[in-house]
Amino acid sequence: MASETVRINPGTHNKLKELAELEGESMPAILDKAVEAYRRQRFLEDVNRAYAELRGDAKAWAQEQSERREWDATLCDALEDD
Repeated sequence: MASETVRINPGTHNKLKELAELEGESMPAILDKAVEAYRRQRFLEDVNRAYAELRGDAKAWAQEQSERREWDATLCDALEDD
């Protein structure tokens, strides 16, 4: 695994160290989790923003709802559970 150097302010370093100690994990592991959580948060914010924009367009929203109803019909397709 390659290592890179990232500069962070001392307060952030102290928080990272404290979290690592509390969790019993390394600081890089905690930083990995923090970055992943932030990435997921941003993804969901982007999805919410896109849906809000879609809902703002009545025609596009109606088309999306119609497509959803078509896909929902496949939930009752009488196929046996695996």
